[in-house]
Amino acid sequence: MKIEKYSIGTGDRFAHQGKAQLAAIIKAKQQGCSLVPVWNKSNREHSIIGTKPADLRAEADAAVKALDWKDSYYVDADHINLNTVDSFIEPSNFFTLDVADYIGQKCDENDLKNFIAQNKKFLGTLSIPGVDAKLNITEKDLEQIGSKFLLAVKKAGEIFRHVAEKKGADNSVTEVSMDESNQPQTPVEMFFILSAIAAEKIPAQTIAPKFTGRFNKGVDYVGDVAQFEKEFNEDIAVINFSIKQFGLPANLKLSVHSGSDKFSIYQPIKRALKKTGAGIHLKTAGTTWLEEVIGLAIAGGEGLTIAKEVYKQALEHFDELCGPYATVIDINPAKLPTSDEVAKWDSEKYAKTLRHDLDCPDYNPNFRQLIHVGYKIAANMGARYINALEKFETTIAQTVTENIYDRHIKRIFID
Repeated sequence: MKIEKYSIGTGDRFAHQGKAQLAAIIKAKQQGCSLVPVWNKSNREHSIIGTKPADLRAEADAAVKALDWKDSYYVDADHINLNTVDSFIEPSNFFTLDVADYIGQKCDENDLKNFIAQNKKFLGTLSIPGVDAKLNITEKDLEQIGSKFLLAVKKAGEIFRHVAEKKGADNSVTEVSMDESNQPQTPVEMFFILSAIAAEKIPAQTIAPKFTGRFNKGVDYVGDVAQFEKEFNEDIAVINFSIKQFGLPANLKLSVHSGSDKFSIYQPIKRALKKTGAGIHLKTAGTTWLEEVIGLAIAGGEGLTIAKEVYKQALEHFDELCGPYATVIDINPAKLPTSDEVAKWDSEKYAKTLRHDLDCPDYNPNFRQLIHVGYKIAANMGARYINALEKFETTIAQTVTENIYDRHIKRIFID
């Protein structure tokens, strides 16, 4: 199984927007852009909402059938590890191996010695086409890189082999995720991480490195755009070089996690893809939930009432909701409206405050981030929330499709 050059994450918290998401990809195809969907949902999200991995597969299959989609599509076991992977194995055909927790943890001494021995041929000056600086590699560099990343790669190997044993080695796409670490990986680190992945015989088709800057949930990139562009281009260069050096899959490509709504880096990404001919996997999943809330607000009546209640309760449970996402949100409580203020808003005011339109004076990224982590509130509403999604399906679907196509696909993939 080989994933296509361009793919986009289309996860869906409440499993009701599959058709609306796929409609955006069909619209892109009509414009000559070949893009495949990857429905993704993490174990944490399943646990909070009360769904199972099989439910995501059912949503994807139903959308594909309803819209007569003939091309490939994928269901991603998102951010899984050995403790959580088993329930994902049957319904999934894309596995995001999340091993960032093991970065920096001590690895086996013999494994480290083998890693150094395997890579001694690269000691000295290493030139990688597309990386401006010549890389001077010492044995100490190998030791430090192995000590930092080797255990994480070994754990990825364990998960991959566990999946392959039950599903078959060629029946899924493997992604290695290193993005939830503290520091971005340098070109040298990336090169030797890929060396270790190859040695572990993981047929990685996508890799999610840590980039410079903040990738907060559902809002724009915060950081040095020029530095990001440099890192992104260097990572592409390292991947291309590593494919030849280590025999990795020829379609290995970058994955940008929390890539949703990072508008300021979309042009640099687009330039890099054009210049290099590289592929990309862009994860955008979280914003579908936000577009649901916008759609409910626009629908008015009970929809607007629910949208206001989600915010009111999210504000009341601020610490509980924000705690698990502390590293990927930046909310200034002083800039959040009170629930009494929001109670007086009409549909337009609520939608404008939540919608990620940087040119709109009403847009509030603090409000948006709080709603983003507040999906547990909607989950606790149970049938009331689901019934509203079904009642206002037409309005919500329009916001979901427009968001994925106009704000994401068009900015990166369409001239």
